[in-house]
Amino acid sequence: MAELKTLIREVPDFPKPGILFYDITTLLKDKDGLRRSIDGFKDHYASSGIDLIVGVEARGFIFAPALAYAMHAGFVPVRKPKKLPYHSISVSYDLEYGTDALEIHRDAIGPGTRVLIVDDLLATGGTAKAVTQLVEQLGGEVAGLGFLVELTFLGGREKLRGYDVFSLLQYDK
Repeated sequence: MAELKTLIREVPDFPKPGILFYDITTLLKDKDGLRRSIDGFKDHYASSGIDLIVGVEARGFIFAPALAYAMHAGFVPVRKPKKLPYHSISVSYDLEYGTDALEIHRDAIGPGTRVLIVDDLLATGGTAKAVTQLVEQLGGEVAGLGFLVELTFLGGREKLRGYDVFSLLQYDK
């Protein structure tokens, strides 16, 4: 999977000075890179008995439905507040600069359902931890969390102790 790093554009000083942004749009437009990404997730979770794949708004929506299709699983979106049309539950979580919230339909996951949470990036782990809380509130079992990119130097994996955390690509700085 390390060859996928060559398909990711590094943008210095975005969104602010001192930040190196890993732009995955260049990987997404590469048909082989996109296929290898989805296949990498599928290969890792093939024997996990996944029932549903939860995708986190917004870039998790890129990978989760494709992976759900490849694994013959369902797809469930987790969205920002007031974006879902039906009864939902919500969880708030801390950000560096304040708080945010995520929502899921109240009937999206049943008790005992094996769920894989998928997003593009694991950074500090706050968003991913919030999604695990939503899944577990509905009685679902978090079978794993899969990320295209993990920024290991931000320590997000620590917030997810006790869960199977998998990332296709890791960046140490």
